Amino acid sequence: MEDAVAGVLRQWQQAFPGLDTEPIAVIGRINRCAALLQQGSTGPLTREGLTRSEFDILGALRRIGHELTPTQLARETFASGAAVTKRLRQLEERGLVTRRTDERDRRVSHLSLTASGGKLVDRIYPELLAYDRALLSGLTAEERDELARSLGRLLLVLEGSSGSSSA
Repeated sequence: MEDAVAGVLRQWQQAFPGLDTEPIAVIGRINRCAALLQQGSTGPLTREGLTRSEFDILGALRRIGHELTPTQLARETFASGAAVTKRLRQLEERGLVTRRTDERDRRVSHLSLTASGGKLVDRIYPELLAYDRALLSGLTAEERDELARSLGRLLLVLEGSSGSSSA
């Protein structure tokens, strides 16, 4: 049994014999996993009418525990400013997030969870962890630990924090 990326690798190897396609084995699989996680039904979030990206915003506000600006939220959720703005609008409309204009600079807004937003996060987060744990249940604890370590090392390289990278 092979995954979808194995087929893509085989096709590239046929199209370009002798060309080292090894990066696709890693990057292609990371991209495919990310796409499946983003587009797939996310159990408890779907029930609440939320996407993972929207929950990321709610979760950031909950775990930080104080107001954040949209720029800070973008940094905390690894999203673009435009994406955060769109998601915030939807979350505000649902009464989960509130916006306060800065008194000194009216162009700046400060965002926080509403009481109902906080209750939603507190209720749904344990369910989301259980759902995600079930997604990973096909891997042993050792495989999950090794995958987390390997992805952490890759993240450091991609963020430029490793101190060495070869191009």
